[in-house]
Amino acid sequence: MWKKKEEKKEEKRENLLKELCGDDIRLYDFLSACLYETPLAAISKEDLDTLTEEAEKSGNFRPAVDKAIFEGAQNPGERERYVKVIQNLASKTIHATEQERRKVEEEGLTDHAASLGRRIENQEFMSERAEDILNVASKFYNEKLVEREEHGRREARAQGRKEADREEKRIGDLEKKGREARIEERRKMGRAEKREAKKQDKREALAAEERKEGREEERKEAEREETRIGEREKEEREARKRERRGN
Repeated sequence: MWKKKEEKKEEKRENLLKELCGDDIRLYDFLSACLYETPLAAISKEDLDTLTEEAEKSGNFRPAVDKAIFEGAQNPGERERYVKVIQNLASKTIHATEQERRKVEEEGLTDHAASLGRRIENQEFMSERAEDILNVASKFYNEKLVEREEHGRREARAQGRKEADREEKRIGDLEKKGREARIEERRKMGRAEKREAKKQDKREALAAEERKEGREEERKEAEREETRIGEREKEEREARKRERRGN
């Protein structure tokens, strides 16, 4: 079950990315390897300057690049600045990779050298297409974040339904115990007291039924609201899709 859910998520991610990249296969190939389904969980919480400093020491610029793309996607008003940041990170990555490639070539590790060559090509592409990368990443991550919010609300509503079901069961159990207790009490009563107790039981049963009907109506209204919310979210998704295609 978990595997099927993950496969469905990955298919949905690929479909969105293909929609955004259109016929630009090279851009799609690049972004499919560097954008995340759950960016808030996958991308480092460290600030970009710290990640860049750490990368300059370790030679691993990927966390800083991921952060720069995500931040640039979320800040369209600073697009030009983030384009330069990404190009700078690409330049530093290329420099570090070229040094590593020279070493492995001297050691005769041709396969590794070829892999490093492809990394350099990817970084050159990122530098050349930084603006396009940020444009697609912005739409992709915006959609992912909206989906995350929708999922959070659905989870909260589902939890609310579970709590309502537990409360309904608790009330039912209490009412059952009350009925059983009253039956036990009537056994000790005289005839007149029993008649009065039975009348009281009927009044209690009627009140309990009315309360139950009220809770049932609340449950049905919650279900209707869930349907309305689902329809509204679907309409909003379709609207965002039309907007993406229009852009």
